[in-house]
Amino acid sequence: MNYIETIGLTAAFSTTVSFLPQAIKTIRTKDTSGISLSMYAVFTTGTFLWLIYGILSPSLPVALANAVTFLFAGIILIYKIRYK
Repeated sequence: MNYIETIGLTAAFSTTVSFLPQAIKTIRTKDTSGISLSMYAVFTTGTFLWLIYGILSPSLPVALANAVTFLFAGIILIYKIRYK
């Protein structure tokens, strides 16, 4: 692994882990009142497209980060729709 990939993986880890507190809070409380449905719908779609890009490019940091972020954002989006 070269230093560029190490930087990418570190950045991917940092930005992806930032979604963990929101996902945990949303799952525990089922409170999505402070979350914008349209923002999370667009964000989740964008994350999915970045995931596809990371797979096709191929870029391991982009694919991994967006796979995990897509999972977290998808959970929050589902809760937002389900527990309005």
